[in-house]
Amino acid sequence: MSSLRVLAQTLGLSITTVSRALDGYGDVALATRERVLAAAEAAGYRPNSAARRLRRGLTEIVTMVLPAEPGHFNEPLYIELMGSIGERLAEQGYDLTLIAALPGPDELKTYRRLVDGRRTDAIIVVRTRREDARLRYLTDSGFPFVAMGRSDFPEPYAFVDGDGEAAFHDAVLRLAALGHRRIGHLAAPSAFTFAHLRRSGFERASRQAGLSAEIVEDSANEAGGYRAAKLLLAQPELPSALLCATDSMALGAMRAIRERGLVVGRDIAIIGHDNIPAAAFSDPALATMELPIAATGRRLAEMALARIGGADPRDLTEINAVEFIARASLGEART
Repeated sequence: MSSLRVLAQTLGLSITTVSRALDGYGDVALATRERVLAAAEAAGYRPNSAARRLRRGLTEIVTMVLPAEPGHFNEPLYIELMGSIGERLAEQGYDLTLIAALPGPDELKTYRRLVDGRRTDAIIVVRTRREDARLRYLTDSGFPFVAMGRSDFPEPYAFVDGDGEAAFHDAVLRLAALGHRRIGHLAAPSAFTFAHLRRSGFERASRQAGLSAEIVEDSANEAGGYRAAKLLLAQPELPSALLCATDSMALGAMRAIRERGLVVGRDIAIIGHDNIPAAAFSDPALATMELPIAATGRRLAEMALARIGGADPRDLTEINAVEFIARASLGEART
C-alpha cells in the first residue's frame, strides 16, 4: 500500500495538494482531484480515516433527512436514492446516515440538533417546498447542504432536480396525440415544488392544446391517488386519461378505475412519475416518467462532498431531463 508521500512524488504534486484532493476540498481543480483519486485507487492507497477526521474536524458522515414519521422509510424512490448516495460516499470514505423528521413545527429541531452538535458534515434535503424554512436555516448557518429539488428560496444553493414541468407538458401533448381531449391531473400538494412544477406543465400544455382539464389535489401516495380519482370518476363526463404526479398516486387511481368496472389503458389511459419498481409489475404495466435515480443519488453525494470542501453552491446546480417510459396503461382515446 502506497504512502501519501510516495503518491505525491509519483504525481509530481505537493503532499498538501494530494491530501486536499483526497479530502475533497473545493480549492483543488477538478482535473487534479480526479487524477489524484485515480492514482490513489491504482496504488491501493487508503487515507488514515482517524487522522483525517482529527485533521479536518470532520465526522465523515453525510445525513439525509427524510420528512416522515420515524420508522416510515418505505418509499421506494428514496430507498433506491439512498443506495446510490451511500455507494458514492463510501468511495470517499464517508458514511450516509438517515434521520426522519416529522413535518411540522418541530421539524427544524432535527436540523438544529445536527448542526449545533456537529453530528454530520453535510445534510441532504429532500422533497423541497416552495417556501422552505430548512433551506433558510441551513444557509443562514453556513452549513454545507445539497437539496433534491428546487424552491422559491432566492439565495443560491446546491441542488439536483428533474425538469418536471417540461415532462408533464410533453406528457399532455403525448396524450392529446392519442386522441385524448378530457384529461385529469391527480396533483400532489402544491406546497411541494415538484408538485407545483408538474401541475404548471400540465396546465400550460392543456391550454396550448385546447383540452378540457380537471385537477384534483391530494396526498402523493396510493390513498391520495385513489381519493382523487374517485372524485374525477364521479363526474357525469369521465376523463379519458389521468396524468398523476407520482406513481403511487397512479397505482391508487388504478384501483378506483377498476372499481368502476373500467379497464386501465382501454377505457382510461394513465401515466405516473418516478418509475418505482411496482410500476413495471402493475396490471397493466404503468406508463411513467423517470429522473434516473441512481445517477441523481451519485450527483447528490458528489455535491455534498464538494460543499464540505468549500465549493461555491452557484457552481452546483443541475436540472436534468426526465425520461418517458411507455407501457400498457398508455392507450388511445376511445371514439
